[in-house]
Amino acid sequence: MEQMTKGANVELSALSDAPGPLTVALGWTDPSGAGEADVSVLLLGADDRVRGDGDFVFYNQPATADESVRLLGTTPTAAGSEDRILVDLAALPAAVRRVVVAASRHDATFGDLNDLRLAVTDAAGGALLAFDIGDASTETAFVFGEFYRRGDGWRFRAVGQGYASGLAGLATDFGIDVEDGTAEPAEPPAPTPERAPAPEAAPAPRPARVRTAKRKTTLAPAPKVSLADHPSWQGARLFPVTGLRNDQEREARATSTLLAVMAQVPEFGRRLTARFGAPAGTVQTFAEASFKHGDGKVRPDGVLRVARAGRIWTALVETKTGGNPLKSDQVEAYLEVASRQGYEAVITLSNDLALDDAHPLTVDRRRLRKVALRHLSWAEVAYEAELLCHHQGVANPVHAWLLGELLHYLRQPNAGCQGFQDMGAAWVPVRDAVAAGTLRLGDRRALQVAESWEKLVRQLCLRIGGRTGLTVAPVLRRRRDGDASVRRMRTVASLVEAGRMSAEIRVPGTAGPVLIEADLRTGRIETTVEVPAADRARALTRVQWLLRRLADAPPELRVEALPAGGASGPCDLLRNLAAEPGLLVPDGGEQIGSFRLTLPTGMGVRRGSAEAGFVRSVDHAVDRMHEHVLRAAATEPAA
Repeated sequence: MEQMTKGANVELSALSDAPGPLTVALGWTDPSGAGEADVSVLLLGADDRVRGDGDFVFYNQPATADESVRLLGTTPTAAGSEDRILVDLAALPAAVRRVVVAASRHDATFGDLNDLRLAVTDAAGGALLAFDIGDASTETAFVFGEFYRRGDGWRFRAVGQGYASGLAGLATDFGIDVEDGTAEPAEPPAPTPERAPAPEAAPAPRPARVRTAKRKTTLAPAPKVSLADHPSWQGARLFPVTGLRNDQEREARATSTLLAVMAQVPEFGRRLTARFGAPAGTVQTFAEASFKHGDGKVRPDGVLRVARAGRIWTALVETKTGGNPLKSDQVEAYLEVASRQGYEAVITLSNDLALDDAHPLTVDRRRLRKVALRHLSWAEVAYEAELLCHHQGVANPVHAWLLGELLHYLRQPNAGCQGFQDMGAAWVPVRDAVAAGTLRLGDRRALQVAESWEKLVRQLCLRIGGRTGLTVAPVLRRRRDGDASVRRMRTVASLVEAGRMSAEIRVPGTAGPVLIEADLRTGRIETTVEVPAADRARALTRVQWLLRRLADAPPELRVEALPAGGASGPCDLLRNLAAEPGLLVPDGGEQIGSFRLTLPTGMGVRRGSAEAGFVRSVDHAVDRMHEHVLRAAATEPAA
C-alpha cells in the first residue's frame, strides 16, 4: 500500500491491475460527538469545472446518472465511522478529466475532527493507497484528493486543501449554481397542449439550482387498522419462518430470501454489491449452484452476478445463520473455485461482525491474489434495508414493501439472522476472573472479550442508526483511539483494574454522547448522558425545567446537577426529586450548568442470546436510555 503525503501523486496502474471500480473511504474520529461530515464528489472537465449539475454527487444527489460514481453511505466502524464512495474510472465519460473527492461540515470545522484520512481499495479488496491529514484547522469544506487523467491512464493526487466557505462555496468554485436555502424549488407550470403562443418571447428560464440544504426524509406510513377478529391472528408474510427444522434449512431460506430481494429491489441490490466493488448494473442472483472441485463438487449457498456494458462481475456467497461459524477450509475451496472461474469475489455472510476491515476468518493469503474475500453481517444487511425502507426511500412502493418483508424475516428469532449475539467462549472465564480478582493484563481471553465488546458496540450503532435513520457511531476521545490494539488494551486494563468495559456513542439530535459502562463486579450496566441546563435565573427553576421533560422517565434514573465547569454536584434519584426538586440545588448559590443523567440496568450473565444474556441486556439498557431519556432531553433548552 502506498502511503501518500500532501501534494504527492501516483499512477494507479502501478498499484493494481485488478479491473473494476475503486472504493474510496473517508474517515475521521469525532472527539466531541457533536456531528461529522458530509462527503461529496465533483466530476470536472478540461476547464476544471463541472459540465452540469449532474456532475455534483452529494447527499441530495448520491449518484451520477450512469452510476459511475455513487455514495455508499456512512457505516459505523469500531474506530468511529467511515464514508465510502464507489468510483468506476473506466465507466466515466471521456469528457471527465478529474474526479475531486471532498467533504464538508455544517456549523463545525475540520480542525475539530481527529485522524482525518483517505484510503483507496481496488475491486479485489486490495489496499492501494492511504493519505493521512494532520493540518486541518478552521476549514468547513475539505478536498481530500483527486483522480485525474494522464494519457490513457489515471493518477491520484493527495490534495488536503481546505475551504472556509462550506459545501456551497466549494461547489460554486467548480461551476455549480447553488441554492443554499431550505425551501423547495417551485414547480414549473404544467404544459398546456392547446395553449396559444405568447405575443412576445418569454424571458429565459432561470437556471436550475442545486440545493445544498438537506432534504427531509419521509417515514413509512402508519400501519392500517387490523381487520382480524382476534389478536392471535397473524398476518400472512411473504417470507415465513415457520417450518424451519434445522440450521441447513435456515441458511438456505435466509440466503434465497436475501438474494431474491437484492435482484428485485435495484437500490438495495446496488447498495450491497457496491460494498464489494461491483459495478452499477443489472443484478441477478442464484441459489445452490454446483461447481467441480478436485474429485468432487462444492455447492456455495449463492451466486451474485452484475452485468454492465458487456462485462459481468460475479461473486460466490457463503452463508451462516445462528451461532454457526464460518469454516476456513470451506471458504478456501470457494476461493479456489472463484479463481479458476475468473470470478471477482467470495462473500461470506454470518452473524459475526468484521472489525477494521479484517475478515473474521484467517485463510491462506495466496488464495487472495486474484479473488477478493469480503464479509457482511446480517446486522449490516438489516441496517441497509431499514435505511432504504423507512428513511431514504426507494422508487417503487412495491419494492419498499419487499424490503419491509425482508426486515420482518430478519428480526424473527427462528430465522437466525439477528446479528452478533454471543460474547464468545472467553466471556464466562473472564467474568469469573473479574469477580475473583484474578484477571491480569496478560490474559489473552480478556483481549478476546475486548474485541467482542467492540463488535457489540458497533452493532448497537447499526441498530439505532437503522431505527432512526441517523448516523450513530462510536466517539473516540483520544487520537490514539483510532488504533485498534490501543483501544482493546485500554479495555483490558479497565477490566483488570475496575472490572468495567465502557464506550461512548453519538446519536445525532440528542443532548450529547451516551456513555455505556458494563460493571462486571456489580452486575449492572449504566448509560449516561450530560444535558445542558436551560437558561433560567434560578437554580431551582432549572431543576424544575428538567423534571418536566423527564416526567415519563424511569424512577431509578440518577440525576446529578453540575455547576458550570464542575465535575460533580448534588445527586439524587428521579423518584425522590419529583417531590423535592430542591435536593438538586447546590449549596452556596452556585448556578447549574448541566445535568448528568444515569440510568442503571441489570446485567445478564450468560454469553449467548438467551433473555438473561449479556448482549441482550446491553441492548435493553441502551434502548431504555434512548426511549425514555434521550428523546425527552433532545429538545433544545428554551432561552
